[in-house]
Amino acid sequence: MSVRRVIAVLGAVTTLLGGCRAGRDEGPPEPVRPRWEASVLPVPPGSAGRLVARDATACAGRWYVVGAVAAPDGATRPAAWASGDGRAWASLPLRPISYYGERAILYAVGCHEGRVAVIGARAGGAHGNPRVRTWRQDADGGLTEVPAEFELYGGPEAVSASRIAGGAGGWLIAGARTGGAAVWRSPDATDFQLVDRAAELASDAALTTLATDALAVPGGWLVGGGGRPAGRADRDPFVWISESGVTWTRLALPATGDDEIVQRLVRVGSAVYAVGVRGSGFQAWVREPAGAASSAGTWRAVGRFGATGTGSVAAVESVAGAGAGAGGGLLAMTVAAGGHRLWRSTAGGSSWVSVPLPADVSAGGDTSAATTIWDGRLVITLDDGVAARVWFAPLGAV
Repeated sequence: MSVRRVIAVLGAVTTLLGGCRAGRDEGPPEPVRPRWEASVLPVPPGSAGRLVARDATACAGRWYVVGAVAAPDGATRPAAWASGDGRAWASLPLRPISYYGERAILYAVGCHEGRVAVIGARAGGAHGNPRVRTWRQDADGGLTEVPAEFELYGGPEAVSASRIAGGAGGWLIAGARTGGAAVWRSPDATDFQLVDRAAELASDAALTTLATDALAVPGGWLVGGGGRPAGRADRDPFVWISESGVTWTRLALPATGDDEIVQRLVRVGSAVYAVGVRGSGFQAWVREPAGAASSAGTWRAVGRFGATGTGSVAAVESVAGAGAGAGGGLLAMTVAAGGHRLWRSTAGGSSWVSVPLPADVSAGGDTSAATTIWDGRLVITLDDGVAARVWFAPLGAV
């Protein structure tokens, strides 16, 4: 039976993550074409401008998108939206308390116990460095900027505050300082404490490290990223595990001679996946079973997919899992020379197929894309530098 006939019989349009792979004697599986429906993000109260979307998540039965409103003169102000169904969206109240908070672009959002926490930043100062701020969610659903000393995220040792995750241990931000990979931890998203220069997490004489994403696991935390061995130009992929967020154990993932780095983490059923760049394409690694923070587990490289091309910085922008009920389905949004692309795997990350987006978005400039899954639906954001849009599609049974 041909791949086309199998897809027709099973109704792959409504079972995006339940498709099948082609046999060895057949060509690559055809792209699944979901029924995309457009949503409209309302312009928040205040000055006019174009909408900017940077990240999305699902949290306790609601969808969230974070970003900003950008005025024609380049001024920005933070913005966030929520939806109960992915169709109708409402702006969330924003309560900045600082000069840069009033101008922040919100770029990362995490969920814990039914509430979100957000990272935002706006470049400024004598050197034009990002001035990072975090935001917590109040009982009314609005976001309030969290007070922080300048050097908590900034100062002469600042590099990045990349992603935020929530779990049983509270909240964790993954990023880097000049001393290498670093994290910020908080029990309630109101008072983050920097953990830098920690043994095995930070750089040492043999390895320069960088953390890019955080994930809550049973009993603690998992952080992903990479490290550049001394005397080499390429990076190797690493993850770090911790029960407390203070002391860390470094784990090397299967590596090649290519430049490799983990950029996003996701847990799906009993497995944890890391997805990132490997040389001229993208790569997935898996730890099965997911295990606890105290367990190193066994990591293996699974599928490689896509092409990074040349002339553009390639990255995995977001990953999402459809749960064990969908056969360990994975979605990954990437950006490379060919633009922003969506990929899916129903084979535990070992094989991937492209998923056509509802609109083409080129790489570079002020563009971005993100994806998230919840309750049998996929929501994506596409920002082409002119307008930000939200789209959703059914995934079938998850």
